[in-house]
Amino acid sequence: MQFHHYGYVSENPRHHAPAGIGVDRPDELPDTMDVLIIGSGPAGMIAAAQLSMFPNVHTRLVERRPHRLGLGQADGIQARSVETFQAFGFATEITDEAYRITEMSFWNQDPEHPENIIRTGRPIDDEFGISEFPHLIVNQARVLDYFARFAANSPSQLTPDYGWEFVGLQISDDPENEEYPVTVELKRTMPDEEEYSRFVRTRYVIGSDGARSQVRRSINRKLQGDAANHAWGVMDVLANSDFPDIRTKCAIHSKHGSILHIPREGGYLFRMYVDLGVVPAGDQGAIRNTPLEAVIRKANEITHPYYVDVKEVAWHSIYEVGHRLVDAFDDVDLDINPDGHPRIFLTGDACHTHSAKAGQGMNVSMQDGFNIGWKLGHVLDGRASEELLRTYSGERQPAAQNLIDFDKEWSTLMATPLDQLEDPAAIEKYYVEAEEFAAGFLTTYEQNLITGGTEHQDLATGFPIGRRFKSHRAMRRCDANVLHLGHQHYADGRWRIYAFADTPAPGQPSKLTDWAHWLHESADSPVRAHTPADGDENAYFDVKVIYQQHYHDFDVTDAPAAFRPQVGPHRLKNLENVWSALKEEDIFDARGISREGAVIVVRPDQYVAAVLPLDDTQALADFFAPILG
Repeated sequence: MQFHHYGYVSENPRHHAPAGIGVDRPDELPDTMDVLIIGSGPAGMIAAAQLSMFPNVHTRLVERRPHRLGLGQADGIQARSVETFQAFGFATEITDEAYRITEMSFWNQDPEHPENIIRTGRPIDDEFGISEFPHLIVNQARVLDYFARFAANSPSQLTPDYGWEFVGLQISDDPENEEYPVTVELKRTMPDEEEYSRFVRTRYVIGSDGARSQVRRSINRKLQGDAANHAWGVMDVLANSDFPDIRTKCAIHSKHGSILHIPREGGYLFRMYVDLGVVPAGDQGAIRNTPLEAVIRKANEITHPYYVDVKEVAWHSIYEVGHRLVDAFDDVDLDINPDGHPRIFLTGDACHTHSAKAGQGMNVSMQDGFNIGWKLGHVLDGRASEELLRTYSGERQPAAQNLIDFDKEWSTLMATPLDQLEDPAAIEKYYVEAEEFAAGFLTTYEQNLITGGTEHQDLATGFPIGRRFKSHRAMRRCDANVLHLGHQHYADGRWRIYAFADTPAPGQPSKLTDWAHWLHESADSPVRAHTPADGDENAYFDVKVIYQQHYHDFDVTDAPAAFRPQVGPHRLKNLENVWSALKEEDIFDARGISREGAVIVVRPDQYVAAVLPLDDTQALADFFAPILG
């Protein structure tokens, strides 16, 4: 990480100096703000963390609980989420404390002794090398803690306002002409305090308040989809067992039902999703009253001939699988108001619900929050027009629909008795074949304001437009460190522009040097046109070059000035944006990049926005013009 460029730092460099709203941030919830986030779950916390990097934007997060979450329900962390944690600076820490999934065991009914189960398969996790990041299991509460720490250490010094419950909201009849057009009613819920209501006003609201979202109801959005028809008991337990894979993720099918078994962090705790069968018609929720003892008894029936001797239950619940989705993730009815700009946004369980067994809920919810966070930051910071906000629902609603489709297949397979499957290995095969989706890397955003067309995709076939930027190792020239290029993409709200050079040597005339001169000097350049006059040269755009030559064949000073931006009050030159391809694992070969060069534009949330030719500067100017205005 970089620091000292604003002066010598002797303490924790991850703690930013206060700026903007962070300088005199009100301790108590004020009457007005730019963004009000309702709910401190994964979607709300990542949105807050991202917005905290925009100190000119006053963001508040309210939570009805009186304190941090003590025990999280979600625990599965896909590789894409760990990649996101890398952008927020805590991937290594959370990996160290998490349980890491390396393989999954499949247990099925023993054909010779049907009352018993036997192991039938052990596929490794990420068999195809989809990501350099691991698949983890860790308590949701710890994920929220890390995001909370990031936000508190940000220039905004953002911390949650606990003990406030959302009651309702009202949008002004003329929102474009009011500074704070959304009025929100909140109720005080702190123990030992008198309950009372108050009203605050804001420009935008993010509803991250769960499946029973009051924000969703307040804008007349409804979850629609399949009713729940299958029940599961879930419990986090400390137990003794002779089951040989007690510390391995397992899918278990027996004559008595199914279990999804997931070891938890810490070496002893594990979670079991125990099949309780089809919910009878007219049940009216009675299945939710199933006693814990019955769930434990059922778990022992399913795992026979092995036993599970439960010593302590940290958390348990009964839930029914339902798959529901709202038709839009914001408050604009396009049929009535096709040109309207949204003010209210839904994230996470507030707009999509599904089973927990696919391990996707928290992960997809965080991508909701990441997506809307940087967009609101850009609009409220004056970097982009309100048109940007219209892309949120259009991008995240289809992503949630894909998740629900996947979860329907997976949860149905898990609940189907083995003798009803055409192929006894169907569950194992589906698990392996769906790895890339399950890891979070198949989300694809269609062409829109911030995602370009595919007319130049052949210049970089390994960076599909609309998909997340797939990192690869390269050599940072200034210090000869071999690092993952994508791991330098921090959640600071900046766009990334990667210039992959053509063949002439650094310092020699080339398409790259012409492009870099235009980017640095031309009034048409988005960097020149939109970087604040009093800001660092890389304030809005992080521009890197990757040369084809060996790093010993040139010096960092051979690179054009566009790749050595001046930063901080001393106008120090940033030398870390000049890179070289590795001979033994060339990024040009690995990602299908043309030897004639290419420009890759990456959004603040790590998704590839455009692939452009080096010799077409107008294409880059045209891409950013409608976004940044």
